[in-house]
Amino acid sequence: MDGVTRPSPAGEAPLIEVENPATRRVIATVADAGPADVDDAVRSARKALGTWAATPVVDRVAVLRRAAKLLEDRREEIAQVVTAELGAPIRIARSVHAQLPIIVTATTADLLASYDFEQRIGHSLIVHQPVGVVAAITPWNFPLHQVTSKVVPALAAGATVVLKPSELAPLSALMLAAILTDAGLPEGVLNVVTGGPVTGRALVDHDDVDLVSFTGSVGVGRAVAAAASRTVKRVTLELGGKSASLVLPDADISTAVKVSVANAFFNSGQACNAWTRLLVPADRLEHVNDLAQAAAEKHTVGDPTDDKTRMGPVISDQQRERVRAFIRAGLGDGARLLAGGETSPDGCGDGYFVRPTIFTDVDPASTLAQDEIFGPVLSVIGYRDEAEAVEIANGTRYGLGGSVWSGDTDHAVRVARRIRTGQVDVNGGAFNPAAPFGGFKHSGYGRELGVHGMAEYLEPQSLQLPADAGRD
Repeated sequence: MDGVTRPSPAGEAPLIEVENPATRRVIATVADAGPADVDDAVRSARKALGTWAATPVVDRVAVLRRAAKLLEDRREEIAQVVTAELGAPIRIARSVHAQLPIIVTATTADLLASYDFEQRIGHSLIVHQPVGVVAAITPWNFPLHQVTSKVVPALAAGATVVLKPSELAPLSALMLAAILTDAGLPEGVLNVVTGGPVTGRALVDHDDVDLVSFTGSVGVGRAVAAAASRTVKRVTLELGGKSASLVLPDADISTAVKVSVANAFFNSGQACNAWTRLLVPADRLEHVNDLAQAAAEKHTVGDPTDDKTRMGPVISDQQRERVRAFIRAGLGDGARLLAGGETSPDGCGDGYFVRPTIFTDVDPASTLAQDEIFGPVLSVIGYRDEAEAVEIANGTRYGLGGSVWSGDTDHAVRVARRIRTGQVDVNGGAFNPAAPFGGFKHSGYGRELGVHGMAEYLEPQSLQLPADAGRD
């Protein structure tokens, strides 16, 4: 904080060990910051707010563009760090985990350069002011991308930030802070406090934090919103998902199944918007089962530093046991196991590996089809007609992502409009880092990325001008 890295006062904070989930070896230690450290960080952010908010847009743009260039220059180093702290296969760490932050930072810089911070409505001048001090609390599954998706738009808006990355994967977030400092971000504008739940609670409870942006589980998100209400903080929540890939009868079923299986297993299934339910016409179910089983066999599990590996470990022993418990529950509920299971993959050593798993004949009301697993487990569900398919797709408490597949794109779009989620991919449409990301229902509220993401960190102020005031 204040542009320098320092330990907790008098070295009082205990240390948290950061573990490589593929090897179970400790690769780093970070401080478990306490309330005093959080107070220092918030004070630093508050002190820097006035100057940063008043910094000309062109100068803020320049910082972000330099940061995007430095992220590009250090892309391989970032990928290696993400592979070590998360267990992401190196080729995915390079193409997604290290690449998306470059795109988000550059895109936000371009958006900021053209954003209209003032508008006239009649005799009123509407001025968009930064929200103030932002507490950003991020998860471990996309340890740099999700940090960038909060920090960069907040900085663009003129807000200052106190970031608490996940204690399970904090190393790439610390790299981002160093990169932003090298890019010319002034002292105190971004402050990082590492730590666990106590650190997070201290941030949420702090009287001088104006907005909390949280990504994580529904249970913790609910607690964050309740705690923040005491001080009437603004809150944005990006929570869980149970997304459906809905394959209509006229779709290219082979392609739809292949892509859907890959999506479900991407990042070892540790993605809030993963398509974990595959909805297919009941009369094509056995054909789909064959296709899905064949697709699963191509998802090689193993050493994430090997370029050939498609799936690495899950993040921790606790997460692995959670996934295994869901697999046991699926078997207990009568679902039929097509691939995988709870036993460890062969030849993977001591890491927290889970076999890519597919169930079929899954009851849409079962635990397997209703709860977020956050692991490589896919449920195949048959439907009778389109109306039932849409009902099943909407039939969970979540509403984050999903997809619709059809030979007629216009038809697919009509169906997608009926899916109550924040994002729907149509016939494999690619992720767009400039489009708003967020959810309906228990998947949270608020949006990240693009113009909508930056707007979360702005407050509109109305200045009522005299009738004869100029309009220049």
